[in-house]
Amino acid sequence: MVRKGKIMAHVYFTRHGQTIWNVENKICGSTDVALTALGREQARELGQKILAEGLQIDEILYSPLMRAKDTALEVSEITGIPASEEPRLTEQSFGKYEATARNGAEFQEMKKSFVNHFGGGETMLHLAQRIYNLLDDIKLRSDNRTYLLVAHNGIARVIHSYFNDMTNEEYAAFGIRNCEIREYFFSS
Repeated sequence: MVRKGKIMAHVYFTRHGQTIWNVENKICGSTDVALTALGREQARELGQKILAEGLQIDEILYSPLMRAKDTALEVSEITGIPASEEPRLTEQSFGKYEATARNGAEFQEMKKSFVNHFGGGETMLHLAQRIYNLLDDIKLRSDNRTYLLVAHNGIARVIHSYFNDMTNEEYAAFGIRNCEIREYFFSS
């Protein structure tokens, strides 16, 4: 997007490819779960889509968890875009809820409380702090590079809230599909 002769700073975001816990409707959180064969195929298709659409991406930043790392490296191999690990993109720890049903009533209620540690996990506010700090760092860089951030559904929620007003209920319910790509523009 161009405004007044200047390209607006922006980032792309994608969620990792499918994992077996996605198939089993389990919360992955910070548990390191591998991609399925379909997840690897989704990553390759994402790389092809980036090429086909001519998206101008300078660097891929990815979560160190294997499902995001493997997605990013598949995309990098296809597109030739360099990729680097970014620890701040690690998924939120959902404590005692990891490996439990994503649609469990107790977990769904806990997601609405931004200062809940999920029985040994990370609060939404702590997660937002590290992701907002990352986005602020990207926005303030003087290199005018465009990044693809490869991470997780919980990270997608925080990134979306950085760029869009949301109610607590909208925030708790927000999610994106595996390897769905979104573009976000920084305000000037």
